[in-house]
Amino acid sequence: KPGEQKAAKEPSAGQCMHLAVVACGDRLEETLIMLKSAVLFSNRRLCFHIFAEDSLKPEFEKKLKEWPSSYTKKFEFNIYPITFSVGNAQEWKKLFKPCAAQRLFLPVILKDVDSLLYVDTDVLFLRPIDDVWHMLREFNSSQLAAMAPEHEVPRIGWYSRFARHPFYGAAGLNSGVMLMNLTRIRSTHFKNSLIPGGLTWEEMLYPLYQKYKNYITWGDQDLLNIIFYFNPECLYVFPCQWNYRPDHCMYGSNCRGAERDGVSILHGNRGVYHDDKQPTFRALYEVIRDFPFEDNLFQSLYYPLQSKFLDTVHTLCGRIPQVFLKQIEKTMKKVYENRVIVYLGANHRY
Repeated sequence: KPGEQKAAKEPSAGQCMHLAVVACGDRLEETLIMLKSAVLFSNRRLCFHIFAEDSLKPEFEKKLKEWPSSYTKKFEFNIYPITFSVGNAQEWKKLFKPCAAQRLFLPVILKDVDSLLYVDTDVLFLRPIDDVWHMLREFNSSQLAAMAPEHEVPRIGWYSRFARHPFYGAAGLNSGVMLMNLTRIRSTHFKNSLIPGGLTWEEMLYPLYQKYKNYITWGDQDLLNIIFYFNPECLYVFPCQWNYRPDHCMYGSNCRGAERDGVSILHGNRGVYHDDKQPTFRALYEVIRDFPFEDNLFQSLYYPLQSKFLDTVHTLCGRIPQVFLKQIEKTMKKVYENRVIVYLGANHRY
Protein backbone atom coordinates (compact mmCIF):
# COMPACT_ATOMS: atom_id res chain seq x y z
CA LYS A 1 0.00 0.00 0.00
CA PRO A 2 1.18 3.58 -0.58
CA GLY A 3 3.26 4.86 2.33
CA GLU A 4 3.41 1.46 4.04
CA GLN A 5 6.83 0.10 5.03
CA LYS A 6 7.86 -3.10 3.30
CA ALA A 7 8.91 -6.19 5.24
CA ALA A 8 12.58 -6.13 6.13
CA LYS A 9 15.09 -7.71 3.80
CA GLU A 10 18.46 -9.09 4.74
CA PRO A 11 21.24 -7.14 2.97
CA SER A 12 22.52 -8.94 -0.12
CA ALA A 13 25.18 -11.62 0.18
CA GLY A 14 27.81 -9.41 -1.42
CA GLN A 15 27.63 -6.87 1.40
CA CYS A 16 29.47 -7.24 4.67
CA MET A 17 27.83 -7.80 8.05
CA HIS A 18 28.23 -4.72 10.23
CA LEU A 19 29.23 -5.23 13.87
CA ALA A 20 29.54 -2.34 16.34
CA VAL A 21 31.11 -2.20 19.81
CA VAL A 22 31.93 0.56 22.30
CA ALA A 23 35.19 0.22 24.28
CA CYS A 24 36.43 2.50 27.04
CA GLY A 25 38.69 2.13 30.08
CA ASP A 26 40.14 -1.37 30.48
CA ARG A 27 37.99 -3.06 27.82
CA LEU A 28 40.66 -3.42 25.11
CA GLU A 29 41.41 -7.13 25.61
CA GLU A 30 37.76 -8.07 26.10
CA THR A 31 36.81 -6.30 22.87
CA LEU A 32 39.60 -8.00 20.90
CA ILE A 33 38.52 -11.45 22.16
CA MET A 34 34.92 -10.68 21.14
CA LEU A 35 36.09 -9.66 17.64
CA LYS A 36 38.29 -12.76 17.49
CA SER A 37 35.28 -15.01 18.21
CA ALA A 38 33.37 -13.23 15.43
CA VAL A 39 36.13 -13.78 12.88
CA LEU A 40 36.85 -17.39 13.91
CA PHE A 41 33.36 -18.65 13.17
CA SER A 42 31.78 -16.34 10.59
CA ASN A 43 31.42 -17.07 6.89
CA ARG A 44 30.69 -13.74 5.20
CA ARG A 45 32.90 -10.66 5.35
CA LEU A 46 32.62 -8.48 8.46
CA CYS A 47 32.77 -4.69 8.90
CA PHE A 48 33.76 -3.69 12.45
CA HIS A 49 32.72 -0.29 13.81
CA ILE A 50 34.77 0.27 16.97
CA PHE A 51 33.92 3.30 19.12
CA ALA A 52 36.80 3.91 21.52
CA GLU A 53 38.56 6.49 23.64
CA ASP A 54 41.43 8.23 21.82
CA SER A 55 44.04 6.43 23.98
CA LEU A 56 42.81 3.02 22.82
CA LYS A 57 42.80 3.70 19.06
CA PRO A 58 46.53 2.98 18.40
CA GLU A 59 46.30 -0.26 20.41
CA PHE A 60 43.29 -1.50 18.44
CA GLU A 61 44.98 -0.71 15.13
CA LYS A 62 48.21 -2.41 16.17
CA LYS A 63 46.58 -5.58 17.56
CA LEU A 64 44.13 -6.11 14.69
CA LYS A 65 46.89 -5.69 12.09
CA GLU A 66 48.97 -8.34 13.89
CA TRP A 67 46.37 -11.05 13.19
CA PRO A 68 47.31 -13.53 10.42
CA SER A 69 46.39 -12.50 6.87
CA SER A 70 44.12 -15.55 6.54
CA TYR A 71 41.88 -13.81 9.10
CA THR A 72 42.47 -10.11 8.40
CA LYS A 73 41.19 -10.64 4.86
CA LYS A 74 37.82 -11.63 6.37
CA PHE A 75 37.11 -8.17 7.84
CA GLU A 76 37.66 -4.44 7.63
CA PHE A 77 37.46 -2.02 10.53
CA ASN A 78 36.92 1.63 11.37
CA ILE A 79 37.65 3.26 14.73
CA TYR A 80 35.56 6.25 15.81
CA PRO A 81 35.90 8.70 18.71
CA ILE A 82 33.27 8.79 21.45
CA THR A 83 30.74 11.47 20.43
CA PHE A 84 27.19 12.43 21.40
CA SER A 85 25.14 14.48 18.94
CA VAL A 86 22.59 15.87 21.42
CA GLY A 87 22.60 16.87 25.09
CA ASN A 88 25.50 17.08 27.52
CA ALA A 89 28.43 14.84 26.53
CA GLN A 90 29.69 14.53 30.12
CA GLU A 91 26.26 13.39 31.32
CA TRP A 92 26.08 10.75 28.59
CA LYS A 93 29.62 9.52 29.39
CA LYS A 94 28.75 9.00 33.05
CA LEU A 95 25.48 7.20 32.35
CA PHE A 96 25.92 3.68 33.80
CA LYS A 97 29.31 2.36 32.51
CA PRO A 98 31.81 4.73 30.82
CA CYS A 99 30.75 5.48 27.24
CA ALA A 100 28.00 2.83 27.18
CA ALA A 101 25.43 5.43 26.08
CA GLN A 102 27.32 5.72 22.77
CA ARG A 103 25.24 2.82 21.43
CA LEU A 104 22.13 5.04 21.53
CA PHE A 105 23.72 7.29 18.89
CA LEU A 106 24.69 4.63 16.32
CA PRO A 107 21.75 5.37 13.98
CA VAL A 108 22.78 9.05 13.97
CA ILE A 109 26.53 8.52 13.46
CA LEU A 110 26.55 5.60 11.00
CA LYS A 111 24.32 7.30 8.44
CA ASP A 112 25.52 5.13 5.52
CA VAL A 113 24.97 1.81 7.30
CA ASP A 114 21.61 0.13 6.68
CA SER A 115 21.70 -2.67 9.28
CA LEU A 116 23.94 -3.36 12.24
CA LEU A 117 24.57 -5.78 15.09
CA TYR A 118 25.65 -4.04 18.29
CA VAL A 119 27.22 -6.09 21.12
CA ASP A 120 28.78 -5.29 24.47
CA THR A 121 32.52 -5.94 24.86
CA ASP A 122 31.82 -8.95 27.12
CA VAL A 123 30.09 -10.96 24.39
CA LEU A 124 31.44 -14.10 22.68
CA PHE A 125 30.10 -15.64 19.47
CA LEU A 126 29.80 -19.43 19.61
CA ARG A 127 28.45 -19.73 16.06
CA PRO A 128 28.66 -17.61 12.87
CA ILE A 129 27.31 -14.05 13.01
CA ASP A 130 25.69 -14.99 9.69
CA ASP A 131 23.03 -16.85 11.69
CA VAL A 132 21.93 -13.84 13.75
CA TRP A 133 22.24 -11.60 10.67
CA HIS A 134 19.65 -13.78 8.91
CA MET A 135 17.09 -12.64 11.51
CA LEU A 136 16.83 -9.32 9.69
CA ARG A 137 14.71 -11.24 7.18
CA GLU A 138 12.30 -12.18 9.97
CA PHE A 139 11.43 -8.58 10.90
CA ASN A 140 7.86 -7.70 9.96
CA SER A 141 6.87 -4.36 8.45
CA SER A 142 7.00 -2.45 11.76
CA GLN A 143 9.99 -4.06 13.49
CA LEU A 144 13.30 -2.19 13.45
CA ALA A 145 15.35 -3.73 16.28
CA ALA A 146 15.78 -7.05 18.07
CA MET A 147 16.79 -7.78 21.68
CA ALA A 148 16.41 -10.61 24.18
CA PRO A 149 14.43 -10.41 27.43
CA GLU A 150 16.35 -9.40 30.56
CA HIS A 151 14.94 -12.46 32.30
CA GLU A 152 12.93 -15.56 31.44
CA VAL A 153 11.16 -15.69 34.83
CA PRO A 154 9.41 -12.39 35.64
CA ARG A 155 8.91 -13.16 39.34
CA ILE A 156 12.68 -13.19 39.90
CA GLY A 157 13.62 -10.64 37.20
CA TRP A 158 15.08 -7.24 38.06
CA TYR A 159 12.70 -5.02 36.08
CA SER A 160 9.55 -6.78 37.24
CA ARG A 161 10.59 -6.36 40.89
CA PHE A 162 12.49 -3.09 41.11
CA ALA A 163 12.06 -0.82 38.06
CA ARG A 164 10.60 2.64 38.72
CA HIS A 165 10.10 3.43 35.04
CA PRO A 166 8.21 1.84 32.10
CA PHE A 167 9.86 -1.25 30.60
CA TYR A 168 9.15 -3.65 27.75
CA GLY A 169 7.00 -6.74 28.33
CA ALA A 170 6.86 -8.74 31.54
CA ALA A 171 10.56 -8.73 32.41
CA GLY A 172 12.27 -5.96 30.40
CA LEU A 173 15.01 -6.18 27.77
CA ASN A 174 18.75 -6.73 27.88
CA SER A 175 20.59 -4.49 25.40
CA GLY A 176 23.94 -6.35 25.33
CA VAL A 177 23.06 -7.85 21.93
CA MET A 178 20.99 -5.63 19.66
CA LEU A 179 20.26 -6.17 15.96
CA MET A 180 19.13 -2.95 14.27
CA ASN A 181 17.72 -1.82 10.97
CA LEU A 182 19.24 1.68 11.15
CA THR A 183 17.42 2.89 8.04
CA ARG A 184 14.07 2.20 9.68
CA ILE A 185 15.16 3.73 13.00
CA ARG A 186 16.19 6.94 11.24
CA SER A 187 12.89 7.24 9.36
CA THR A 188 10.48 6.38 12.21
CA HIS A 189 8.60 8.77 14.49
CA PHE A 190 8.36 7.11 17.90
CA LYS A 191 5.48 7.33 20.33
CA ASN A 192 6.66 8.68 23.69
CA SER A 193 5.64 10.19 27.04
CA LEU A 194 6.97 13.66 26.19
CA ILE A 195 4.65 15.08 23.54
CA PRO A 196 1.41 13.82 21.92
CA GLY A 197 3.02 13.54 18.48
CA GLY A 198 5.92 11.27 17.54
CA LEU A 199 9.61 12.16 17.75
CA THR A 200 12.55 10.97 15.70
CA TRP A 201 15.17 8.82 17.42
CA GLU A 202 17.63 11.71 17.79
CA GLU A 203 14.96 14.19 18.94
CA MET A 204 13.78 11.79 21.62
CA LEU A 205 17.01 10.74 23.35
CA TYR A 206 17.99 13.71 25.51
CA PRO A 207 14.45 14.78 26.61
CA LEU A 208 13.73 11.14 27.52
CA TYR A 209 16.91 10.97 29.58
CA GLN A 210 16.08 14.25 31.31
CA LYS A 211 12.61 13.00 32.24
CA TYR A 212 13.70 9.63 33.65
CA LYS A 213 17.30 10.20 34.82
CA ASN A 214 16.34 10.02 38.51
CA TYR A 215 14.58 6.68 38.02
CA ILE A 216 16.96 4.66 35.85
CA THR A 217 19.56 2.23 37.21
CA TRP A 218 21.00 0.57 34.10
CA GLY A 219 21.50 3.71 32.02
CA ASP A 220 21.05 3.36 28.27
CA GLN A 221 19.45 -0.08 28.63
CA ASP A 222 16.68 1.48 30.72
CA LEU A 223 16.15 4.18 28.07
CA LEU A 224 15.78 1.48 25.41
CA ASN A 225 13.24 -0.30 27.63
CA ILE A 226 11.26 2.93 27.94
CA ILE A 227 11.36 3.51 24.16
CA PHE A 228 10.08 0.01 23.37
CA TYR A 229 7.48 0.13 26.15
CA PHE A 230 5.81 2.90 24.15
CA ASN A 231 6.60 1.25 20.77
CA PRO A 232 6.31 -2.53 21.30
CA GLU A 233 5.35 -3.11 17.67
CA CYS A 234 8.86 -1.96 16.67
CA LEU A 235 10.66 -4.80 18.47
CA TYR A 236 11.54 -8.34 17.41
CA VAL A 237 12.31 -10.47 20.50
CA PHE A 238 15.35 -12.78 20.38
CA PRO A 239 15.23 -16.19 22.06
CA CYS A 240 17.44 -16.29 25.19
CA GLN A 241 20.20 -18.42 23.60
CA TRP A 242 21.19 -15.36 21.53
CA ASN A 243 22.08 -13.40 24.67
CA TYR A 244 22.94 -16.05 27.27
CA ARG A 245 24.02 -14.65 30.64
CA PRO A 246 24.91 -16.10 34.06
CA ASP A 247 21.31 -15.43 35.16
CA HIS A 248 20.23 -18.19 32.77
CA CYS A 249 22.05 -20.90 34.72
CA MET A 250 23.24 -19.65 38.14
CA TYR A 251 19.78 -20.10 39.72
CA GLY A 252 19.09 -23.29 37.80
CA SER A 253 18.72 -23.63 34.03
CA ASN A 254 15.96 -21.32 32.76
CA CYS A 255 16.73 -20.87 29.05
CA ARG A 256 14.95 -23.68 27.23
CA GLY A 257 16.24 -22.54 23.84
CA ALA A 258 19.82 -23.07 25.01
CA GLU A 259 18.97 -26.48 26.46
CA ARG A 260 17.54 -27.48 23.09
CA ASP A 261 19.91 -25.77 20.64
CA GLY A 262 22.93 -24.68 22.71
CA VAL A 263 24.19 -21.16 23.42
CA SER A 264 24.59 -19.04 20.28
CA ILE A 265 25.92 -15.81 21.83
CA LEU A 266 27.46 -15.79 25.31
CA HIS A 267 27.22 -12.60 27.38
CA GLY A 268 29.57 -12.63 30.37
CA ASN A 269 28.18 -9.60 32.16
CA ARG A 270 29.11 -8.56 35.72
CA GLY A 271 32.79 -9.26 34.99
CA VAL A 272 32.46 -13.06 35.13
CA TYR A 273 35.27 -13.61 32.60
CA HIS A 274 37.71 -12.14 35.12
CA ASP A 275 36.71 -13.58 38.52
CA ASP A 276 35.91 -17.00 39.98
CA LYS A 277 32.15 -16.56 40.38
CA GLN A 278 31.21 -18.33 37.12
CA PRO A 279 34.13 -20.56 36.04
CA THR A 280 32.20 -21.93 33.04
CA PHE A 281 32.00 -18.47 31.48
CA ARG A 282 35.63 -17.77 32.35
CA ALA A 283 36.73 -21.06 30.76
CA LEU A 284 35.13 -20.13 27.42
CA TYR A 285 36.70 -16.69 27.47
CA GLU A 286 40.19 -17.99 28.27
CA VAL A 287 40.12 -20.77 25.67
CA ILE A 288 39.11 -18.37 22.87
CA ARG A 289 41.65 -15.81 24.13
CA ASP A 290 44.48 -18.38 24.12
CA PHE A 291 43.57 -20.13 20.85
CA PRO A 292 46.40 -19.66 18.28
CA PHE A 293 44.63 -18.40 15.15
CA GLU A 294 45.83 -20.97 12.66
CA ASP A 295 45.79 -24.04 14.90
CA ASN A 296 43.32 -26.91 14.62
CA LEU A 297 39.98 -25.88 16.17
CA PHE A 298 39.27 -29.31 17.66
CA GLN A 299 42.71 -29.80 19.20
CA SER A 300 43.44 -26.26 20.38
CA LEU A 301 39.96 -24.98 21.24
CA TYR A 302 37.37 -27.70 21.71
CA TYR A 303 39.47 -30.22 23.68
CA PRO A 304 40.95 -27.62 26.08
CA LEU A 305 37.41 -26.36 26.65
CA GLN A 306 36.13 -29.82 27.55
CA SER A 307 39.04 -30.23 29.95
CA LYS A 308 38.41 -26.86 31.64
CA PHE A 309 34.70 -27.66 32.00
CA LEU A 310 35.56 -30.70 34.15
CA ASP A 311 36.73 -28.25 36.81
CA THR A 312 33.39 -26.41 36.83
CA VAL A 313 30.96 -29.26 37.55
CA HIS A 314 30.57 -28.10 41.16
CA THR A 315 28.67 -25.02 39.90
CA LEU A 316 25.10 -24.87 38.58
CA CYS A 317 26.27 -23.52 35.20
CA GLY A 318 29.02 -26.16 35.03
CA ARG A 319 26.50 -28.99 35.39
CA ILE A 320 25.11 -28.33 31.91
CA PRO A 321 28.26 -28.30 29.71
CA GLN A 322 26.31 -29.46 26.64
CA VAL A 323 24.48 -26.10 26.64
CA PHE A 324 27.80 -24.29 26.13
CA LEU A 325 29.43 -26.83 23.80
CA LYS A 326 26.63 -27.73 21.38
CA GLN A 327 26.91 -24.77 18.98
CA ILE A 328 30.73 -24.66 19.06
CA GLU A 329 30.83 -28.34 18.17
CA LYS A 330 28.32 -27.86 15.37
CA THR A 331 30.19 -24.84 13.97
CA MET A 332 33.57 -26.60 14.02
CA LYS A 333 32.12 -29.61 12.19
CA LYS A 334 30.85 -27.30 9.45
CA VAL A 335 34.24 -25.56 9.19
CA TYR A 336 35.97 -28.93 8.94
CA GLU A 337 33.50 -30.28 6.36
CA ASN A 338 33.83 -27.14 4.22
CA ARG A 339 37.62 -27.40 4.24
CA VAL A 340 37.54 -31.09 3.34
CA ILE A 341 35.05 -30.51 0.52
CA VAL A 342 37.10 -27.58 -0.84
CA TYR A 343 40.31 -29.64 -0.59
CA LEU A 344 38.83 -32.72 -2.27
CA GLY A 345 37.18 -30.56 -4.92
CA ALA A 346 40.49 -28.87 -5.74
CA ASN A 347 42.31 -32.21 -6.00
CA HIS A 348 39.53 -33.74 -8.06
CA ARG A 349 40.06 -31.10 -10.77
CA TYR A 350 43.58 -32.41 -11.24
